[in-house]
Amino acid sequence: MKIAIVYYSQTGNTKKVADLIAEGAKKTQNVDVKCMSIEEIDTEFLVEAKAVIFGSPTIAGTFAWQLKQWLDTNRNIGGKLGAVFATAKFVGGGAEVAELSLIAELLVKGMMVYSSGAAEGQPFIHYGAVCIQDGDEGQKERARIFGERIANKAVELFK
Repeated sequence: MKIAIVYYSQTGNTKKVADLIAEGAKKTQNVDVKCMSIEEIDTEFLVEAKAVIFGSPTIAGTFAWQLKQWLDTNRNIGGKLGAVFATAKFVGGGAEVAELSLIAELLVKGMMVYSSGAAEGQPFIHYGAVCIQDGDEGQKERARIFGERIANKAVELFK
């Protein structure tokens, strides 16, 4: 089963977190994970993916306009499992608003959205993974756990 991680990274931090999420997702058996910047999309892989995790830096309290533009011009994600993550420069910088805005985009596109919330126990991941800059060790581990949980849910739903 294929899982795509699609992100926009302004400084490289969001890419680093995408790679951490991929590490976690790869712990799930029979999962092929690929990270893709919006500038370098593997369209065939994306079409075949059953789950897509979107990531963005937090900019002015929301997600990057570059990712919004990409989402507005790509319609091949409906029916897939969707999840989101965000990076931010500072604590309290609006990452949760960025994630909720991304979640709204995914719902409009017809995706099923999952974060694991409190259903999987500690650590609780409410809307999606959040890392300040590229994350301290605790944030990095939560990103890996988030990836594994999304991969497990994708396998559960689409096996």
